[in-house]
Amino acid sequence: MLTGGQGVITGFEAARRYGLRQAGPYGTVHVLIPQQRKVRSVKFAIFERTIAMPDHRIVEGVPLAAPARAVLDGVRRIRDLDPVRALLIETVETGLCTVDELSAELESGSRRGTALPRAVLRELAAEVKSVPEAAALAIWKRAGLPPAERNVRILDAFGNYVGKPDSWCDELAMAWEIDSYAFHFGRDAYRKTLHRNNRYAAAGIIVVQTLPSRIRDEPDKVIAELRAAAEAAARRPRPAVSVVRTDRAA
Repeated sequence: MLTGGQGVITGFEAARRYGLRQAGPYGTVHVLIPQQRKVRSVKFAIFERTIAMPDHRIVEGVPLAAPARAVLDGVRRIRDLDPVRALLIETVETGLCTVDELSAELESGSRRGTALPRAVLRELAAEVKSVPEAAALAIWKRAGLPPAERNVRILDAFGNYVGKPDSWCDELAMAWEIDSYAFHFGRDAYRKTLHRNNRYAAAGIIVVQTLPSRIRDEPDKVIAELRAAAEAAARRPRPAVSVVRTDRAA
């Protein structure tokens, strides 16, 4: 290695080596080296001198910065919100790091480039689970519908579990589900989605399902669909369903 064996790989290359699929097609390798070392960056690598070398792990013979440091070193270098969301969400969903670990690492370092990851970590702390779900919060508000909640469990008239929708409008007994490609469209997840929708139908709940790409590409059409479903929900008698609240309203 050009660093004389003292370098530690961080950023997107380290994130890929930890198995994260959302680490992006960024070709430059980011290497941390001790402050006293003087190594010039080259076309394929950026060498960053640091006073305090981070904790690291050896993965397949390669020293990698600890996961939280590696991921944050990557996202601090980009300025697009969705890639930052995608990588941080995957990091948490896969169990590689917790939100608290990422937040602690963010607070311990430089504030340069931290605005976007800081905002996403606030979203994750509020249990927003996918990039489309985060954008959905703004769309619901634009639609001008009654308040929606997250993190609620819906029970039918007999107290049986129906579902835990991404957004729930209790006034209308209407659910909105954002089925993320990354976390909902595997074979087992698809089967569970079908069973969930059958439970909604049996309980008399109106549910709107939205593909993640449409939240980004067709927000006005999604708003129109939500409003149409809300009008239909308002016209029918409210089904005898109840809510178990597990967190604050959205």
